[in-house]
Amino acid sequence: MENYILSDRFEVLKRFKPIPDDAHKGIQGHALIVGGSYGKIGSVCLSAKACLKSGAGLVTVYVPKCGYEVVQNVVPEVMVITDDYADHITTVNHKLKLQAIGIGMGIGQNPDTHQAMYHFFKMNVLPMVIDADGLNILAENKEWLEMLPKKAILTPHLKELERLIGNWHSDSDRMEKVQSFSKAFDVIVVVKDAPTFVVYADSVFENTTGNQALATAGSGDVLTGIITGLLAQGYTPLDAAVLGVYLHGLTADLAVPEMGHHAFIASDIIAYLGRAFLSLEKKK
Repeated sequence: MENYILSDRFEVLKRFKPIPDDAHKGIQGHALIVGGSYGKIGSVCLSAKACLKSGAGLVTVYVPKCGYEVVQNVVPEVMVITDDYADHITTVNHKLKLQAIGIGMGIGQNPDTHQAMYHFFKMNVLPMVIDADGLNILAENKEWLEMLPKKAILTPHLKELERLIGNWHSDSDRMEKVQSFSKAFDVIVVVKDAPTFVVYADSVFENTTGNQALATAGSGDVLTGIITGLLAQGYTPLDAAVLGVYLHGLTADLAVPEMGHHAFIASDIIAYLGRAFLSLEKKK
């Protein structure tokens, strides 16, 4: 396969940038996390906390009103903007100066939310990560893919991927369809599987970290937060995707010897992020 690359430690270190000694929150990037609906605010909390723990200087969360107190209590380090509606998002309005946006986690598929996503995609030019119901909404409105900013990062699990690109008959057929999709819309696709692949046009990065402990609710929400946080810090979209997927998997590799596969949950990914970053900062 053309431009097939293993995302191992050597490859990731080419992309990793330690935080400079003179850094402050104003230069570490401001990210917006958009999502949530009644009963699904936890997904946004996971994404927002992971975004902060990946090094973003500031994180603002945009949720329906029902999520306000939840987010303020669970992730006190973030700022919160609420939609006018209580149970789901009907618009995405803000006056923030941002570097990156992560959208779709727990957002639901209410018709009002479809319209909110349409207007958001039409107006937004910032680097962005799209996940979960954000992808399902795109799959139902494929013409909107043309409106996405160049190198937008899509993070589907296999069922979401199928909705976007259709059925496949083999792993090689799937990869060909993902590459064609990436080229057609100039997007980066993170194919969440075992292993996970990051695909951009002819380039395919096979991730080398992670294990079955990551098969747990909220794992994808955390990944979206990590990649969004890296984008906010100025990483290119492809580097943010490759590095984010590697770090996400590495947390499970570091945690399993201490806690095993069964007890590992999405919050543990966030808890082990510091150790994952430290392992990259250590010299070989």
